Amino acid sequence: MSCYVLHRVDPDLNMARFYRVEVLSDLFGEVVVERRWGRIGGRGQCLVASYPSTALAEAAASSLIHAKQGRGYRPAA
Repeated sequence: MSCYVLHRVDPDLNMARFYRVEVLSDLFGEVVVERRWGRIGGRGQCLVASYPSTALAEAAASSLIHAKQGRGYRPAA
């Protein structure tokens, strides 16, 4: 499906964060949006939400990405 990875790096603030949003199917056939965030190089934290359709999951993922970009996150190279 789709996977988006964003980074926010600011050496002055000792900040090196990542935010990953992935739309995928789980073992039961449902569409889920998995969010993972934390310090670059670490495992981070994870949150999973299920949606009734792929279109709704993609819209939710797009909304999350847009919100993070508003806070200074940029696509990873």
